[in-house]
This record gives sequence, structure tokens and C-alpha cells, in this order.
Amino acid sequence: MTARSLTATPDGIERINRALTEKKWSRDDLAKEGDCSRQPAVKFCSGKAVSKKLFVIFCEALALDWEEIAGLKTSAPITESAEPQADIDAIVRVVRQQVYADIHHRCGTMRVLDMEQPIGIGDIYTNVNILEKLSGRRRLGLNELLQDCDLENFDRFLLGQIRHERVPGLEAVERYDKLMILGKPGAGKTTFMKRLATLCNHGEFQAHRVPVFVTLKEFAEATGKPGLEAYIRQQWQACGMEDMAALTQVLKQGLALILLDGLDEVQETDHDRILQKIKDFTGQYRDCQFVMTCRIAAREYTFQHFTEVEVADFNEAQIAEFATKWFKVKQDPEKGKTFIQRLKDNRPIQELATNPLLLTLLCLVFGEANDFPVNRSELYKEGLDVLLKKWDTKRNIERDQIYKKLSLKRKEDLLSQLAFATFEKGDYFFKQSVVEQHILDYIRNLPGAQEDEEALQLDSEAVLKSIEAQHGLLVERAHNIYSFSHLTFQEYFTAKQITCPTAQLSLVLADLAQQVTEKRYREIFLLTVGMLPEADDLLVLMKQQVDFLLIDDSGLQTFISWIAQKAQSVSFTYLPAAVRAFYFDRDLCLPLPLASTLDHNLTRDISLNRTCALNLDRILTQALSIALSDKLSRARSLSHLFSGDLNRALLIAAKQAKTSDPKLQLKIEELNAQLPSYQQIDDHKQFHLEIDDPKQWWQWWTEQRLDWSGRLRQVMIEHCNIGYAWQFTEEQKEKLKRYYDANKLLVDCLKSDCYVTKATRQYIEDTLLLPMSEIEKYPVPGQH
Repeated sequence: MTARSLTATPDGIERINRALTEKKWSRDDLAKEGDCSRQPAVKFCSGKAVSKKLFVIFCEALALDWEEIAGLKTSAPITESAEPQADIDAIVRVVRQQVYADIHHRCGTMRVLDMEQPIGIGDIYTNVNILEKLSGRRRLGLNELLQDCDLENFDRFLLGQIRHERVPGLEAVERYDKLMILGKPGAGKTTFMKRLATLCNHGEFQAHRVPVFVTLKEFAEATGKPGLEAYIRQQWQACGMEDMAALTQVLKQGLALILLDGLDEVQETDHDRILQKIKDFTGQYRDCQFVMTCRIAAREYTFQHFTEVEVADFNEAQIAEFATKWFKVKQDPEKGKTFIQRLKDNRPIQELATNPLLLTLLCLVFGEANDFPVNRSELYKEGLDVLLKKWDTKRNIERDQIYKKLSLKRKEDLLSQLAFATFEKGDYFFKQSVVEQHILDYIRNLPGAQEDEEALQLDSEAVLKSIEAQHGLLVERAHNIYSFSHLTFQEYFTAKQITCPTAQLSLVLADLAQQVTEKRYREIFLLTVGMLPEADDLLVLMKQQVDFLLIDDSGLQTFISWIAQKAQSVSFTYLPAAVRAFYFDRDLCLPLPLASTLDHNLTRDISLNRTCALNLDRILTQALSIALSDKLSRARSLSHLFSGDLNRALLIAAKQAKTSDPKLQLKIEELNAQLPSYQQIDDHKQFHLEIDDPKQWWQWWTEQRLDWSGRLRQVMIEHCNIGYAWQFTEEQKEKLKRYYDANKLLVDCLKSDCYVTKATRQYIEDTLLLPMSEIEKYPVPGQH
């Protein structure tokens, strides 16, 4: 401590926190009094150094003597009325010391799923955000929920995200004396409660209180069915506490932080008893701080004095923070960076990572293989297994079966039918009545089902709430409006329904193949080919639909014919389909994802600028594209960039043509010589160009560019058979875009971890990006 800063004494910390409790202030409220950020207020409350100015302001705001809080002067003599407070402060200090080791042991680590060893809460914990308005109680319509969702181009990561303001979890606890925290399975409720307990245990949160952590399932099953006070007394006795009168004093003075975790985990037989004991206890010791957790939709609880809030899903920043900490603990921070990037490249998987439990699963899977499975359906199935059974099984929790005839297998079948029916209609959100009708239609056919329609309706309501509470696969996004918790799961169950073995499978696959150009079906195709025992039929159907896209357009068939002829005219060692994809990309100035997917060696050699016919064609196409660009006409200041790029491209092209076509080399050099002059600068052996006279360049650009571009185009056509000025209409451009995207989807499916015969694979690769006149020469596998 310096003369310019002050710290609170241990006694001062207790008085500070007691004053905050009396005023019902949070650290943020205190920060507002000091007109500063939250950090100084937190330091002040935990006994860390802050500036003298702020220290005094904070104390005055809390009606405290700053010199006494800092220990710079002796408190007033203890009067008769002050002695009880001094006594209780001493009791709290003793109790905190006694329970410290127990709280640290029970709450200081986490271990879930297949983790080989526990991880310290402080090492892995990511701050939780709270929604103060429950999502399921929002009075929103379907149109309002879909306001950010273009059915073709929506951001799946934001689908169903709550738009209400998020509040930091600690702030919410400070704000309310009695808090009920609701959340979906795996939302991080228990981890948050353990974090509260450890922070309080270390004096970093509500340091004037004693942390009490109760797992309600264990409390409900305790021998002798004790009340809460008796159960806490047993906990303290196990810690070595002998003076049990201290417990009553701490509770009466409101100096306990009571954390009641997992109300939903209490079995039906104990439900009413535990509910009453909690109500009695919270009513008797109302001055204590209470935080309780429960799954959303578990039961209709009525705790009149508790404020209900909801745990928000992780956002991208929280996902990155958790992953960074996880792999740092695993002593592999580089893998953490790779993990975060892989998530960004794979939005369906990133969507699952918004749930902390599933994010943990993803970290475990990625940690073993340094990547996600090629067959994503296997990853999604593992995630569903966690939510449907493993999460409860590993914690020895038995849930009440609302509808005894509905096994996990039946639930999966039901969800598959619901997913297929809603996805087919483009429904990502659906009314509760729609879901219940699907459930009712399903359960009425089960053996021994109710005959009475009213009884069936009640059963369907109960089943819906059971699936929501126990597994979190369906969630209430607004009042009486549901969706799957993740679009990824809706897609998975849709694909599962499609691949269900039936006599109608061929018709179902034929219907699916017709959606090959629909963007929202992309994941359905990728999942379906991975689930099918053999994907040949679907892939051939997809290929036929793709080829039919351009069949009636002679102009586009001519373009595709040129691509095939051009690819055939050059010598190469790459997959022929990849070369055709290369020229498709180049002539339409597209990136190279399709060529890269087909043959990585092609794009590797292109990126390394290796001498070959493909690279020469790429560079010449690039030069022509620069010369024809109209961007410079709108931004004269960019002339030095355009001129340098054009000159550099021609220099490289001439060098590439030197061995393959000397005449072409001479013509390129002649064209280059017609450009305004340049200086060739060797700056530390880093070659670059500078324009001698920018005005001269601009004059050339405005007066001679188009004629010069025409001469370049003619040279390219004559020597390389590239550079044609295809005059496509807007409708044709859109057709080509859909054709390209559909071919990319087809190739992605072919390259996924699906089972396909060699004959079908060869057929698709041989006929990819060919005109119909050529495709018809190849026999279709399986068809005679």
C-alpha cells in the first residue's frame, strides 16, 4: 500500500459487504457512485488496493468511516449494543475457516463426460450470462422470431438467439436476494453454482457470508429425511465444527450464501417433501442470500419470493474463451487456436458449442483427433446420446418417465418425424399445438395407449415438457412457440427420418435429390449420405438433377462444352474433373473451392505459382480481369495498385510462356511494352514496380485501355483458347451459380465419409462439369 492507495482490513471487508447487502447494491452500483469502472469497486470490496480518492468515495457512499475501514484508526469503543455484532463477525470468521476445505473439495473442480481427470473450476470457468426475462414467457409471434431469418441465407448461429440484454451472472446474484436460475440441460448451472461457492470461499464474493452448497438430490436422499438446517448441520459437523449454535446465529443474521443445486434432479417421490422443506427454510431465514438452480420446464414450481432468470447460451466470445482455457489446461494452446478456427469454418458444429456441455464434448473429441469427424452425423449422434442418456447416467440421476411407453428409441423416432415434417415446410419455429398434435398422433399408435382423446392430449403435453426438461432437444423460444434447441439437431433428425429403412426409400431419396439447389438442404444431404448404408442411389440422383439444370440452355451447354474441350487440350497430372472445375472458376472469376475439393495438388501447385499451362492461363485471365475492371474509373487514387498488378501479371505470364510457347511470350512482352513505363525497384531484394508518371498511366487508362484489352483477349484466344467474352444474361448467370453450388455440394458429399461403390464414384468424377452430349456416352451405374 502507498500513500496514494488504501486497502480494507478483513473486518472492513465484512462491513463493506454487509453495507452493500443492506442497500441491496451490486458492485456496479458502487462503481456508479465513484463514477468509475467495475474493477475498482470489486477490488475495494475484496480488500485490494484502490486509490485513496475512490476509497473515500466508496466508504462515504456506504455510510462507513473510511479510516476505520482502512484500519487507520481504532473503532469507537464497543458498546453494549455493538458487542453482538462483534461476536457474530468473529463467529463468521471461524465458520468460514472451518468449512473452507470442504467447499474447496466439493466445488473447486469439475469433471464431466469422459474427462480423464478433474479440472479446477478457476482454470476453466467462463463467465455466465443471465437473461432476466425468460425466453419461454416472451409474448412474440412467429414473424418476430423469424425477423432475422432469410430461409435461404440466414445465419444459423443466430437462429433462436435471445435478443434481450444479457447480465453477468455474478451481477444477477448481487441484484436479487433470492434467485432461481433456470436453464437447459448442460447449460452450466452447476458449474456456475460451484463458482459462486469458491469465490465466496476465497473472500472474492460476499466475503461477509459463509458459503453453503447443497446438492438437492443428495439432500432428498439423506438418511432420516432431515430438514435443510439439520442437513447443513451434518455438513458442518463433518468439517469439524463443534459449536452448532453458530449455525443458527449465522442463519438468523442472514450471513449465509445458500446454494441449492439441481431441484429438477429430485425424484417424484421426494418432490413435495423437498419443496415444502425449502419453502420453510427460506421463509425462516429470509435474510440469507439464496440461489437455486433447476432445468427449464422441469415442473411448475411456485417460490413466490424468488426471482426467476435463465442461463443464456454461450456466444462466440464465450466459446473461444472456454476453448482457450480448456486447451491451455491440456498444455496445448495451439490446438485451442486450431479448434476455434475449425468451429468458425463449420457453423453447424459451432452452433452446438453454444451449449457448455456439448462444447466440452467437442473439446474432448477434437483433443483426440485434432479435428472433427469427417462424418458429422457420428458427432451429432454422440452429442444426442449425451443429452438423451449419458449426462444423467454418469451422475446417477434417474428421471421420472412421464409416459412409460415412450422409450429413448421411441423418443428419437418421434423427434425424427417431427423434424422431417417441420423442416420440409421450412418451419424452424412451430406452435405448441403443432408439436403436441405430432406427439398425439405418434403415441396413439403405441401398444396400450389411451383411447380417450382428452387423456391423449394431456399425455402429449406431458411428453413435450418431458423432452424439453429432461433432454433439452425442444425448447420454448416464446410463449407457446417451440423449436429444436439447435438447427443442427433438426437437420440430423430429418436426415435420420429420410434414411429410415422403408419400402418407399427410393421415392424419398428422389424427392430429396430435387432439393439439390436449395441452400437450406445442404446439411441434410451431407448427413443423409453419411447415414445411408450405401449412398450410390442418392448421389446418382443428385448428379442427374445437377446436369438437368442446364439441359435446356444451348448457350450454357456451349460454355460447358468449351470447358471440357479446353481441359482436354492441356497436359496435366491432375484429376480431369478438377481441371474442368479450374477453368469454370477462372473464366467466371470465381475462387477455387470446387477444384481444391476434387484435387488438392492442383490448387497447391497454383498457389506455389509453379510453371504449367493452368498457371499461365490463370495469370492471363487475371491480367485481362484487371484491365477490364471498372473500379479504377470510380477511384482514380487506386491507379498505382491496378497498374502495378497488371504489369506484374504480364511479367509473370511472359516468364511462364517462355518454354511452352515462345511466340506467346513475345506477344505478351509487346503488350507489356505498350503500357506506361515503370521503374523496376530492388528494395532489399524485394522486387516491386513504381509508375514513372501517374498522369501518363491515367491518360492511358481512359483512352487506350479498352483497345489494349481487346488485343490481349485476342492473343489469349489465339494461343490459349481462353478469354472469351461470354455474354450471359442475368438469368444465365444465376443458373451457372446454382449449377456450380450444386456440383460443389455433390463433390462434398462424395468426399465425405460415406460408403459409395467405386463404379459410382468413377462415374460422377468422369462426368462432372461435362455437357449432356458427353454425359450420355457414360453408362449410369446400376441402370441397364
